Amino acid sequence: MVKFAATAMNNYNKGKAKYILASMMLALFISETIGSTGRDALFTRFYKTLTSDTVPIPSKRKILVRNSTAAITDTVPKNLNDTTHNTDTTMIKTVVDTFNFKISKDSLDAPVVYHADDSMILDVHGKKILLYGKESKVKYTDNELVAPGIEFDQRTNLVTAYLRKDSTGKVISFPTFNQGDLKTVSDTIAFDMKTGKGLTKGTYTQQGEMYVYAVKIKKVDTSAFFAYKARFTTCNLDTPHFAFVSKKIKFINKKFAVTGPVHPEFEGVPVPIILPFGIYPLSMGRHSGFIAPTFNSNEQFGISLDGIGYYKVINDNWDVTTRGTIYSYGGYSFNISPRYMKRYRHAGNLSFDYQRFKTNFKGDPDYSTSKTFNIRWSHSLDTKSRPGVTFNANVNAGSSKFNSQVPNNPTRNFSNQLSSSIAYAKVWKDKPYNISINANHSQNTNLKIINVTLPDVSFNLNTLYPFRRKEVIGNYKWFENLGIALNSNAKSLTYFSDDTSVSQLNIGKQIFNNLQWGANHSVPITLSLPQLGPLQISPSISYTERWFQQKTIRSWDNVKKKVDTSINKGFYSARDMSFGVSMSSRIFGSFTFGKDSKVQAIRHEIRPSISANYKPDMNGKYYYSSQVDTARNFGRFNVFDNSIYGAFGEGRFGGLSFNIDNNIQMKVRDKKDTAADAVKKVTLIDGLNLSGSYNFLADSFQLSTFSVGARSNLFEKISITASAILDPYQVNARGDRIDKLVWRNKVLTLGRFTGGNVSVSSQFQGGDKTKKKTQNNLTGQPYNPATGMPLDEYQTEAAYISNNPAEFADFSIPWSVSFSYSLRFQRDRKSDYSGYTTNLFQDVNWNGTVNLTPKWQLGLNGFYNITDAELGTISVSIAREMHCWQMAINVSPVGRYRFFNISISPKSSLLRDIKVNRTRYFYDL
Repeated sequence: MVKFAATAMNNYNKGKAKYILASMMLALFISETIGSTGRDALFTRFYKTLTSDTVPIPSKRKILVRNSTAAITDTVPKNLNDTTHNTDTTMIKTVVDTFNFKISKDSLDAPVVYHADDSMILDVHGKKILLYGKESKVKYTDNELVAPGIEFDQRTNLVTAYLRKDSTGKVISFPTFNQGDLKTVSDTIAFDMKTGKGLTKGTYTQQGEMYVYAVKIKKVDTSAFFAYKARFTTCNLDTPHFAFVSKKIKFINKKFAVTGPVHPEFEGVPVPIILPFGIYPLSMGRHSGFIAPTFNSNEQFGISLDGIGYYKVINDNWDVTTRGTIYSYGGYSFNISPRYMKRYRHAGNLSFDYQRFKTNFKGDPDYSTSKTFNIRWSHSLDTKSRPGVTFNANVNAGSSKFNSQVPNNPTRNFSNQLSSSIAYAKVWKDKPYNISINANHSQNTNLKIINVTLPDVSFNLNTLYPFRRKEVIGNYKWFENLGIALNSNAKSLTYFSDDTSVSQLNIGKQIFNNLQWGANHSVPITLSLPQLGPLQISPSISYTERWFQQKTIRSWDNVKKKVDTSINKGFYSARDMSFGVSMSSRIFGSFTFGKDSKVQAIRHEIRPSISANYKPDMNGKYYYSSQVDTARNFGRFNVFDNSIYGAFGEGRFGGLSFNIDNNIQMKVRDKKDTAADAVKKVTLIDGLNLSGSYNFLADSFQLSTFSVGARSNLFEKISITASAILDPYQVNARGDRIDKLVWRNKVLTLGRFTGGNVSVSSQFQGGDKTKKKTQNNLTGQPYNPATGMPLDEYQTEAAYISNNPAEFADFSIPWSVSFSYSLRFQRDRKSDYSGYTTNLFQDVNWNGTVNLTPKWQLGLNGFYNITDAELGTISVSIAREMHCWQMAINVSPVGRYRFFNISISPKSSLLRDIKVNRTRYFYDL
């Protein structure tokens, strides 16, 4: 009868089946077929052998059942006809039920959930369950198995899975097994459900960026497994382009892997390079370890072992990177870069570089040695740590010769400016004042002059309205909008040279002798009147006071025929006031076209403003005239010339100042939108402004210079910015202004150019404009999501990326072109006061790439100084996309710094140091 029941169950399960449903059906069939005695004996044996694994209750456990819902279970009368039953719940007693039972010794610790897509076969005597279907599943604790065929043996607790093929021999699906962090795809899987141990054949698995294939994998626990005849690679293809092959490997999940003898393999061809063992990190967090070097060659310093170092994780908030480079000609360089970060508090990094180089050899006439250094510090304070307080630092300082001597880095070799800034600011809550303290540094490495501003203190009192009522009902009266504010700034600065051939004094004496200080205080008084129709009128009064450290007097020496300069140190002050009223408005005009026209309308906006100002002559006493040459030409000077804040202007001013700004936009039909009324705005001119002033009280030169500016972004592609200063007066033979307007000779002109600049830039590229540009993993997210530390372990690679663009090519862009042009000009007085000279500066930059094929990209970028007719760095790059590898060739054949670089390397950051690199640099000193 039992055999008949099992046969019936096998015939019954043709679709989806559950083990619990099958058990219930079988028990019901037996109950109806045999008597109670035989049924009890058979059911007891059936329960112990097949269903005990789904009941995870230990033996002889006492189960306490408490009636927590007494109001529901105990207030109902035992006798429904008894109407006198007392329903008072306060008299209810809690009843406790206990019962004992035994479970099988081979029961599991948790339920087993399984599912069959096609059918399930239950073998009662063999104590086996067979599941069939493309995605049959078995799940036990954190073990999950999905396969087209699964067999479970209850006697051994062994689960076996295997692949299935169709009639043509094509694999329908592979067994997959997930346990914790381990995920595998295999040909055959067998594992013990109680111990978690297992054995797989023909297995693929992934550990971080590493893809692993092994003939056999033995799993010993949840964190470790062994692989036999395995290969591991970062290539995600079934047949990888390259791999490392070893007979025995041990993996610790998400941590590291250890191998015996290992050798590389390319396209299935072994390479006769065998390492006795290997240790490979698999986790993506921070780990201390050595930094592999690269080999380079430099014509000036010889062959180098470049970038060898060590990375050390100190704690969760600190780490440090040390690097060094050794050159065959006797030079070396050293770098140490500690970093720190405390979440929601602060973050920063410090970098110190030291170089010691030897040029040529001892005994040569041009033999020399040099010692240079550079220090960089970046710090930022999280605003959440101290609300109202900000502190930021960005320091870049060092020896003037440092950038020019950095090997194999034309980008830094051409940089001749260093600058630093440290800023602290505090805003008091519910207070009208704030303070900021700054320190700045600027350095010209060509002139070897270092300027330092320390400290630079600013105190600002926001506008106060002394006549306003504390409790306002309705609008303010006109006089209640009278406001007064205070802006104070005090700073000191000095400069020195680090070139001993320029200055014989030590740096300390230079700093003391060149020290200057000063202060500027401004008190603006404003009144905001209600708008009068389209006009906004605002009167104002301004008072400014400046403190000076010294007076400078220039005088002509008839004996030596030169200008002598005398300096008188002390405490001096000067004051200035101005009164004014301004009026501004906005004027709109438009011109519309026909509906069938491509151009729908043109809109012109004019923003004029005019102000009447009066300034008394409070500083004429500080001006004087002095002879400047033997031709008895005189110049006008102020005793406070060359001070930090400069001198106030001379003479009274009573006149008008004006400013006119324009904006022109156009509405055109949108070709990309098929709607009938689809239009888009195109800006023709973002801004076109003209400003100047006229002084009615001046006895000469009543008209000021004109400032003209224009900016536009034509077709949203070409950015143009231009500005100029025009002088409406003529000049004499020496270039000095004379009181004659230029319109006497030229009617159609705004004046004489005295300075200005023009810049044009644009960028074009092909491909899908809506697709986001791919970003290289070296310059991706600024913080590690696991640790929160900044991802700048390889700071020196920033220059490498800009110098080797082929290694970071974006093949999703079929072509791209960008360029920029800059022109600057100004008229400066000659050092001997004999006249003026015009200085013109022009340069152009360009960059372009084109994909020759989907896998080959050609690039060209360069810089040309038109003024000096000198080429900067022009480089040609060729990049080859090789799936999991990349090849890059960079050549710079012309310019002062010439080089070539050939590099073949994996794309994975895990294997970033495994690369073939050949670099040579050549210098024109």
